[in-house]
Amino acid sequence: MMENNNQLVIYEDKDKKIDVQLKEETLWLDAHKLAKLFDVDRTVIVKHIRNIYKSSELDENSTCAKITQVAADGKRRQMKIYNLDVIIAVGYRVNSKKATQFRIWATNVLKNYLIKGYVINEKTHYARKTQRT
Repeated sequence: MMENNNQLVIYEDKDKKIDVQLKEETLWLDAHKLAKLFDVDRTVIVKHIRNIYKSSELDENSTCAKITQVAADGKRRQMKIYNLDVIIAVGYRVNSKKATQFRIWATNVLKNYLIKGYVINEKTHYARKTQRT
């Protein structure tokens, strides 16, 4: 992860880089960036998000925000952005090679966190310990 003007790069490969917004202690992506992250069409992402909310897996009011952006044509448009909870939920639903890689990575991070009690950020060698009670 790299910080750049309040943006974080959470994914980078030879073809693409995805910047996310860091706000209120979570990451935020719009459906276009989610589609790019998981290498699928945006309509696939929107369908999964709709089903996540319909099944009450997540609460839309606490995981979705609206922001105003200036489009290429100069007009202002409202767009929905989704927090890390939605990113993870969608990642476990999408069927693509990139989503499979994401699931392998996410499951490994969670497993290490639960078993070892900490996770190491390999780029900065920063370890975060869990507080076990």
